[in-house]
Amino acid sequence: MDDDWYVDDRCTNCDVARQLAPGLIGEVDGRSEMLRQPRDAAESAQVNAAAFACHTRSIRHRDRPLDQAADPFPLALDDNVLLCGHNSRETAAANSYLLRRPTGTLMMVDTPRWSERLAARYEESGPVTDVLLTHRDHVAHGRRYADRFGARLWIHEGDLEFAPDADRVLRGTDPIEVADGVVAHPLPGHTEGSVLYVADQRYCFSGDSLYWSRTKGALSVAEHVTWYSIEALAASLARAAPLLRFEWVLPGHGDRRRLPAGEMAEQLRALTAHVAGLRPRPVDFTAHQW
Repeated sequence: MDDDWYVDDRCTNCDVARQLAPGLIGEVDGRSEMLRQPRDAAESAQVNAAAFACHTRSIRHRDRPLDQAADPFPLALDDNVLLCGHNSRETAAANSYLLRRPTGTLMMVDTPRWSERLAARYEESGPVTDVLLTHRDHVAHGRRYADRFGARLWIHEGDLEFAPDADRVLRGTDPIEVADGVVAHPLPGHTEGSVLYVADQRYCFSGDSLYWSRTKGALSVAEHVTWYSIEALAASLARAAPLLRFEWVLPGHGDRRRLPAGEMAEQLRALTAHVAGLRPRPVDFTAHQW
């Protein structure tokens, strides 16, 4: 193929491109680089997905602009979950998702960058009833999307100051059913108001509380980037882990992974034990392991 893709120097090492184009884009000296050019249509589609997700638009072609017809988002991960793409600078490039419900409606978990065009595009998949915020770092655009969709905006009281106009406020640490089959599990740790949303005992939208680390080949926490308390996160996991059952982990930052529910439960138990032994340390983005 005649493609000539490259990654420009605005890359912030957010990992999003590497999730979407593994083997084609990799981490080199603390930033993403093209490892090789795509060889067929399927690989070209992966690079295009990475380019349209990149929050700095750093995945570029030397000879032409992005082909808007190649934008794959929202991208189906399975029958019920779509990846929004178009990650935002204002959420530190966090991934966001659309969750399809049996009624044909959708719930948005965290938010992509805002534009009217994107809102209309997401709404083509169905009416959006709720925008679920996992924590304070991902609140940007939440109100605009909720108002555009006529949806309810949710956040936990621990991070309420960052979205004071939320329509629904989660309180305390007990699980709360926010819709039929969708349960919010407050998980103070990464931030005071961090929340996991678990749908149908199958999908865990974990925000920045936990993610799949390719380096470790395991569930992991951002122990080097914990804004509130690693000890609170250990206590949260010890409380919540026995109640959690899911197959997919769908984080804001870090990779996604699907495992049989039993294997995911084992991963969660091992993670809970690991985090119990961690102690506070200064925030260090360079030490984070994707």
